[in-house]
Amino acid sequence: MDYIVSARKYRPSTFVSVVGQQNITTTLKNAIKGSQLAHAYLFCGPRGVGKTTCARIFAKTINCSNISADFEACNECESCKSFNENRSYNIHELDGASNNSVEDIRSLIDKVRVPPQIGSYSVYIIDEVHMLSQAAFNAFLKTLEEPPKHAIFILATTEKHKILPTILSRCQIYDFNRITIEDAVGHLKYVAESEHITVEEEGLTVIAQKADGAMRDALSIFDQIVAFSGKSISYQQVIDNLNVLDYDFYFRLVDAFLAEDTTQTLLIFDEILKRGFDAHHFISGLSSHLRDLLVCKDAATIQLLDVGAKIKEKYGVQAQKSTIDFLMDALNITNDCDLQYRVAKNKRLHVEFALLKIARVLDEQRKK
Repeated sequence: MDYIVSARKYRPSTFVSVVGQQNITTTLKNAIKGSQLAHAYLFCGPRGVGKTTCARIFAKTINCSNISADFEACNECESCKSFNENRSYNIHELDGASNNSVEDIRSLIDKVRVPPQIGSYSVYIIDEVHMLSQAAFNAFLKTLEEPPKHAIFILATTEKHKILPTILSRCQIYDFNRITIEDAVGHLKYVAESEHITVEEEGLTVIAQKADGAMRDALSIFDQIVAFSGKSISYQQVIDNLNVLDYDFYFRLVDAFLAEDTTQTLLIFDEILKRGFDAHHFISGLSSHLRDLLVCKDAATIQLLDVGAKIKEKYGVQAQKSTIDFLMDALNITNDCDLQYRVAKNKRLHVEFALLKIARVLDEQRKK
């Protein structure tokens, strides 16, 4: 079986192919260009944003014997080939979760003394470094501060606050960004085209939102959708597979609010519950929808809307129908409903009452 998941198959192998971390990759390339390599780096940020990937690319590039004009690895020299074929003795990867004892660190320190056979540097990438024990951190301090000239340490973590200040002070710290919806959708489009898969952009937007800033998660979800839908993926198939509440429910609901139609409001909410969606998740989604409509009221803030082009048009149309006063009052009601949801004994009635209050907002405003 030759199938490889997209997160591995399309893992970046050059700085330019890294998604959404241009500030990090530019700094690393400039350090290589100016021969200003530190002996210790700390890459920190959320999961799936490219910390270990950037560490590998950096390690490969500084050992490349024929670096390109834009400071990328050539992928042709012996050092690059050995790295690409997973047989390089210059680059050592350790998992901090399973190698977290003093003995593991002592073993690492012994290896550090050995100079590289090919290339200029031995690079030690320690993933999830925050999992090291206190004693292991202390044993690591001296080597991290004054390693041999050929040794470079790259520590990666999702929880920087758990790392000792004495370790932090010895490292150059790089904070990785969460992947934006726009960047995630762009990369998913590239993957879909490479795999000859047709997919609606609104569906990719939903996948990117569901991934919550992690490119690896977005690719894993994409693979799941492909397994479900095949080579042609529609927006409806994405929301069905991921059990996501369709934008259309919120648009219909706000139309009912604006028409002051309490009957339709209750029927739409009943339809949502019958489809198996959680009422608390729904009220949170309604708050987000109202916020997005508020964002669309001003051309200067419309850029804060992370949705596809077709959905953005629908938001624009509905935003024009809604007044700012209506949206603010409706947001207050949904926010109160969200805060009090956990203590409500009859949760359905609690949400229904909030929806009925929103449907009467315009009438209350007229009375004022």
